[in-house]
Amino acid sequence: MDQNKIDSLRAKDIPPRSHLIDGKAVPALDGNTMEILSPVDGGALTTVARGTAEDMDAAVSCARAAFEDRRWAGQPPAARKQILLKWAELIEANALELAVTGVRDNGTEIAMAYKAEPGSASGTIRYYAEALDKVYGEIAPTSSDVLGLIHKEPVGVIGAIIPWNFPMMIGAWKLGPALAMGNSVVLKPAETASLSLLRMAELALEAGLPPGVLNVVTGEGAVVGEAMGRSMDVDVLVFTGSGETGRRLMEYSAQSNLKRVYLELGGKSPNIVFADAPDLDEAAKVAAQGIFRNSGQVCVAGSRLLVEASIHDDFVAAVSKIAETMRVGDPLELETHIGAVNSERQLMQNLEFVQTAKVEGGEVVTGGERILTETGGYYMSPTIITGVTKQATLAQKEVFGPVLGVTAFDNDDEAIRLANSTVYGLAGGVWTSNLSRAHNMVRAVRTGVMHVNTYGGADGTVPLGGVGQSGNGHDKSLHALDKYVDLKTAWIKL
Repeated sequence: MDQNKIDSLRAKDIPPRSHLIDGKAVPALDGNTMEILSPVDGGALTTVARGTAEDMDAAVSCARAAFEDRRWAGQPPAARKQILLKWAELIEANALELAVTGVRDNGTEIAMAYKAEPGSASGTIRYYAEALDKVYGEIAPTSSDVLGLIHKEPVGVIGAIIPWNFPMMIGAWKLGPALAMGNSVVLKPAETASLSLLRMAELALEAGLPPGVLNVVTGEGAVVGEAMGRSMDVDVLVFTGSGETGRRLMEYSAQSNLKRVYLELGGKSPNIVFADAPDLDEAAKVAAQGIFRNSGQVCVAGSRLLVEASIHDDFVAAVSKIAETMRVGDPLELETHIGAVNSERQLMQNLEFVQTAKVEGGEVVTGGERILTETGGYYMSPTIITGVTKQATLAQKEVFGPVLGVTAFDNDDEAIRLANSTVYGLAGGVWTSNLSRAHNMVRAVRTGVMHVNTYGGADGTVPLGGVGQSGNGHDKSLHALDKYVDLKTAWIKL
């Protein structure tokens, strides 16, 4: 990446954006818009359409029409494959523009955003493009006078609600398998991160995706998100976000057409460090990156650091030293390690968690403050708090910010009890040179992803999903395809 190119893209005005429905830019039916504030400097960036329930209904109707006339589902797998591959190429060709637009919208540091957003999205789309013509039906083991065939068919209309932290990456996790299997999609981006997804959807049309197959409706979750959840014509709803919203979406499903709902929700992931870790310096470095990159706004962030008591003080000192050298600042500068918090509301919530932790007996070792207020943006120093008990708010509630809670443990059993002491189960990690201990921890910690002597970085070949109140269903890997197909049995008398 070149800083001059980044600065040139930063200087460009972003025109007001509308919905994308049936292949066309469409304003909200009532003409209303929402102002988008950049977390980089707090200034107005542009406006997007403030969708209504009627806007969502129109998008769903277009998606249904596109599915029923089979303009996409009826194309041979090889044809769908070529369009998706072209889409991936266009995302790559426009990667810097997409990344800079996204950073101006949501605050992720550009070095991370470039790889995690367009880089990841193009790879995901390509992965499912290559997979779609390799999905076979089955022949059942029946008696000789019967033929049992099991067909895999597209479900219909998919509703996808995408969060603000990595909109392109997570959007591609939904769009890739859904479109690969021949479904039509209506996508609802987060209010504070709509711009890169709108552009990405435009590139899909440029690649040859038929109009109406992918539609984007912007607006408030309480309005257009609810309309999607209550729609009688959305067959599957996929969502990444908070547990509170996930619960409401399940209620909307029950109150409407019993659509299938797949949820990737919060986490309070434990990162467990034993004294026999193969490289404690590396463990400290990765522990800091695992919570502070993107200002801690990562679903699988290792927000609970569990450290064996014999090394607790030295290890916390090592992580603190690394945290204090991480540069917080303008996310569009390549030297920045930690960018902006997504919104002022999120920043205030983060600071409230710090105050609560102090009241509950935690000690702030470093950070805990809003910084760079002169920029007008939303920045917070990386924060480490020790003395966090199992019952503490900081150990039980997801912050979704650059706040690391530290708890000491004495033995394996205590580490497991601490790791499993929340309602969440999205991710976790363990650092040890003991192979038996590593395998035991992988089995004993209730979580969807468990890292050993690393944290983060799992690619698209493996599934991501949680247990407990971290949700259900899986993104990534071939297993994600299961959410977007129906099984149909053909029972044929011979």
